[in-house]
Amino acid sequence: MSATSSTIASNPDRSDQDQDAVQDAGTQVMDLALLTSMERLIDELVDRRVVFVGESHDRYEDHLNQLAVIQGLHARGKRLAIGMEFFQQPFQAAIDAFIAGTIEEPEFLRRTQYFDRWRYDYRLYRPILRFARAQRIPVIALNLESELTGKVGDVGIAGLSAEERARIPAELDREDHDYMERLEAVFEIHPAEQQRNFQHFVEVQLLWDEGMAECAARFLAEHPDRTLVLLAGTGHLEYGQGIPKRLLRRQKVPSAILLNGTHRNPDPAAADYYLFPKPVALPAAGLMGVMLDRDATGEGMLVSGFSEESGAKRAGIQTGDRIVRVGDLEVATYADIRIALIDSQPGQRLPVEVQRRRLLGEDERLSFLVELK
Repeated sequence: MSATSSTIASNPDRSDQDQDAVQDAGTQVMDLALLTSMERLIDELVDRRVVFVGESHDRYEDHLNQLAVIQGLHARGKRLAIGMEFFQQPFQAAIDAFIAGTIEEPEFLRRTQYFDRWRYDYRLYRPILRFARAQRIPVIALNLESELTGKVGDVGIAGLSAEERARIPAELDREDHDYMERLEAVFEIHPAEQQRNFQHFVEVQLLWDEGMAECAARFLAEHPDRTLVLLAGTGHLEYGQGIPKRLLRRQKVPSAILLNGTHRNPDPAAADYYLFPKPVALPAAGLMGVMLDRDATGEGMLVSGFSEESGAKRAGIQTGDRIVRVGDLEVATYADIRIALIDSQPGQRLPVEVQRRRLLGEDERLSFLVELK
């Protein structure tokens, strides 16, 4: 007989109920009869001043849900604005010009430095931005510039100049212990070689969340007739710990948090509503299969290597060539190549012009027909 069973047997005062007690599984129950539609959800959102809609940046279905919320509220007569994590505050004028129709999409992408500062496939966000432009819905650049947050990551807020400190929120709430614990857990999963100063890491996160919250709150104060649909990564919204609490600290308005509920515990503390979309993939984009040296100076973009299945290499382009034209578009920057290929498809053939340096004589321009992979 084991020690445990011997103890139980020798204790006649213990009730049968005590002996049979088992650990509570902490089970939560979801009543599937309560599942509803996006239309019904949007009806419930019309009285909210701020609707936070989270995303995983590379999930197209998340962005389609964001668009559905925007379109649904617009159809119900709400005067909207869209706050976006993906644009940085110094580029607000370029966004305004695009929404007003005074510049076209390629120039908008260049001026906002989208491909250098965000880099996710622009087609994920394109339907939202095109709808905003068609309906003249203001789009608000929420994020602080990466130069500022990058410097804080290196030297902390204490290392900023007086001019730089003037550009960050004056009010930084460091007292949310749950928020700090979550950041510590995120920090610890980074590889050891990427772990630097935890305090600097926290300050960067605070600047992102406080900076976006302050920008959004300022817009709400200046535009009391507008409903703000705020789009940001799930980590900035869940449990209200990132942007929401910090925005509502500044502007006490009715709000709701919407998150993708797929593959997560439906904790009611994390969000007001969970969405369960089916996976939706963007169509495959055509690629040249080149690696580019984005720091190299000079004309065009310098080819530094090729992917394993490179249509450009097969066509005859070489390492050291400078791409100066793709299709009908002159190439001066990395963004120009991304813009030239934005609607391309695998199997499509595009003319690509390069400048090739010769050991003797002048550089020459060569044209190739590249089959995109």
